[in-house]
Amino acid sequence: MSVTLNDYLVLSTIIFIIGLYGAMKRKNLLMLFFSTEIMLNAVNIGLAAISKFHGDLTGQMFAFFIIAIAASEVAVGLGLLILWYKRHHTIDLDSLQSMKG
Repeated sequence: MSVTLNDYLVLSTIIFIIGLYGAMKRKNLLMLFFSTEIMLNAVNIGLAAISKFHGDLTGQMFAFFIIAIAASEVAVGLGLLILWYKRHHTIDLDSLQSMKG
């Protein structure tokens, strides 16, 4: 029994839905970052699988660029998260509602 493209796409969809659920339901900024990373990795699985089954490297190159963008997003996001925590002593998303200058 071999793994087909449909199996990879179903796995990618399930992982993306898990990440989307996490992004919608979490109130913690760190968990929001983790959820977006899960969604980006689900897209990478889909792109790499389509690329492999079609014999073209385009999807794998897109996945590589998404990984690079995700790494920079984490670096900037965690920097902002640390700054926010130092100022407000919380990383709860509800505290973002009351921004003061």
